[in-house]
Parts: sequence; structure tokens; C-alpha cells
Amino acid sequence: MGIDPGLTRCGLSVLQTGKGRQVIPIAVGVVRTPSDAELAERLLRLSNAVNEWLDDYKPDVVAMERIFERSNVSTVMHTAHAVGVMVLAAAERGIPVYMYTPSEVKKAISGNGRADKKQMTVMITRILGLGAPPKPADAADALAIAVCHCWRAPLLARTKAAEVLTGNTTGKGSWK
Repeated sequence: MGIDPGLTRCGLSVLQTGKGRQVIPIAVGVVRTPSDAELAERLLRLSNAVNEWLDDYKPDVVAMERIFERSNVSTVMHTAHAVGVMVLAAAERGIPVYMYTPSEVKKAISGNGRADKKQMTVMITRILGLGAPPKPADAADALAIAVCHCWRAPLLARTKAAEVLTGNTTGKGSWK
């Protein structure tokens, strides 16, 4: 499951992996909350929606965009509240959560860590064989995050297995 977290618009997607780099779109949507509603009400709406998706689709993992601060701390704080709600929902079900920066997702999907929204939408439409670009951008972003994780998951699993075999569970390289 891919999530593009946001308090006003939150993109949700579910993919199924196939052989190699094949990914099959299952569902995509956007949860909206009114900006004039109280924070608690907005978080409750997001919680209800993400819990419904987790119950309906039963994903093996959740991949989310990692929050980063540019200049608007207020927006970052609102997004952080939303992320907390979604991470908690996954944790309550024992579903692992992986976080990716926007540039990691862009690089995985387009080969360019600085790709713009239009380029990303074109690429995700092509990769998933969609008849039309997903709209709004939050839906396309949720799909891109899910594809990014699907393509990176085998490497992450091999890295974790190697760490277990070598006894190095710090996540950092070691020359013993």
C-alpha cells in the first residue's frame, strides 16, 4: 500500500507485485478533509479512511512519503499529525512501514531525483499501463510511492538477510 500523506488530501493506493518489476494496480484514491474543520475531526476522518483501506485490502507493507521541511513549518506539522495516524493504523495490524523521500521516489520511477509532477505522472501512467493519468496528483504520488517500494523491497530484504548473517544489525557497513 502506498500513501502520500496529507491532512487536506491524502493519496492512497494498493498494488500487487508480479514477476521482476511487474506491478499491478489494484486501487487508488484520495481522502479529503475540509480545511475549516477542527484538527481532531480531520485526523479522525483520515484514520477511518486508512483503517478501511487496511481492512479491505490487507496489504503486506505500507510505503509512505517521508516528511521533509522546506519552509512552511505549519504544513509540515499538519502532515506529521496525519503520518502519525497512518503509521499507528499499520502498527496496530503488525504491518511494517517503509518511508521514502520524494527524491528517492522520483529517482526510482523516472531515473531523475528532481523530476517534476508532470513527468512523474507520465511515468507512473506508463509503468502501470493506465488508460489515463491518475488524478489528482496525490493519487499519482501514492501509486509512485508504492511502485518505488515494490521495486526496492527485494534489495531491502537481501540487505536485511545479509545483516542477520553477519550479525551486523546496525544498518551500517562493517569491516570485521
